Amino acid sequence: MSTVHKILIGMMWLFAALLVSDAARAEQRIKEIASIAGVRSNQLVGYGVVVGLDGTGDQTTQTPFTVQSMINMLSRLGVTLPPGQSLQLKNVAAVMVTADLPPFARTGQPLDVTVSSIGNAKSLRGGTLVMTPLKGADGNVYALAQGNVVVVGAGAAGAGSKTTVNHLSAGRIVNGATVEREVPMTVGQGDIASFELHRSDFGTAQRLVMAINNAMGAGTASAVDGRQVHVRLPASPDARVAFLGAVENLTVTPMQMPAKVIVNARTGSIVMNQAVTIDACAVAHGNLSVSVSADNRVSQPGPFSGGQTAGVTNATIDIRQEERALVALQAGANLADVVKALNAIGANPQDLIAILQAMKMSGSLRAELEII
Repeated sequence: MSTVHKILIGMMWLFAALLVSDAARAEQRIKEIASIAGVRSNQLVGYGVVVGLDGTGDQTTQTPFTVQSMINMLSRLGVTLPPGQSLQLKNVAAVMVTADLPPFARTGQPLDVTVSSIGNAKSLRGGTLVMTPLKGADGNVYALAQGNVVVVGAGAAGAGSKTTVNHLSAGRIVNGATVEREVPMTVGQGDIASFELHRSDFGTAQRLVMAINNAMGAGTASAVDGRQVHVRLPASPDARVAFLGAVENLTVTPMQMPAKVIVNARTGSIVMNQAVTIDACAVAHGNLSVSVSADNRVSQPGPFSGGQTAGVTNATIDIRQEERALVALQAGANLADVVKALNAIGANPQDLIAILQAMKMSGSLRAELEII
């Protein structure tokens, strides 16, 4: 076999491998595009105090709730302060404690918590969170949090200079909370389990139904709408967990996302997916710059004139219009052509926001434009 034939065969195998990898990458497990109705996490929140800070706590004159919290805590611990006694607390900070209660969490299970300062504490580094009850939306206590706060950051100040690395007013406590109340989950209690797609799409819902019916038998799954799919569970309750686990790991090829352009007007970020295309159009964009400069001078009166020295400000206004030629953009068939066409204009991200809006209004942009 000649060298040329070997190269051609190698290229064919490489091309086939690329096709297989693209097809495999397009497939996703059901658990990645859908979730079982009722299986969800719950947010917990609580108010607490962090003690043991190195003089970086709240300033009590500006955060009176910190002092009140310490007085209430000391009172529950049997410590009574004299009437009118004022506390100067520099090592204490009032914080909000948040956590996510995962589905099927059991009593005694540890949780990670996030501790965030709500006062004017400079840093929570080295502090300890005192026992804090974490409540759900219904007002019941589901967990108790306590432990040493870990702050990934550092700060230093001196001689009028200050340096801070990362954020010092928030930290985490790994396994800092313990579940005290369970949230009942009714999944698997009935004959039907509902799978809900993360993104509503009738085509993807139909493909999900076909994948489940092909693997588990005809009539097992049926689509309710573009988001919800009902799946019939086995009659034996002992087999339902294994059945749901098998269904979640089935692979489905979702439908292509609709063409969409996301524009963040605050940061100037522009993100578009692969389905975005443009029609042939012509774009001209010029920048208008206005600069105002002030020249401060002193007006000195003549000798023996009786006048007074006065400051005079002379303003200079310069207006410049940058001329841009009309650029013809060809119809783009893929994302690379769209990006190449927009780069040909030579506009910055802020200019592209205005250009994309104008292209959408003219009908040249074949995508949904969403500004966040």
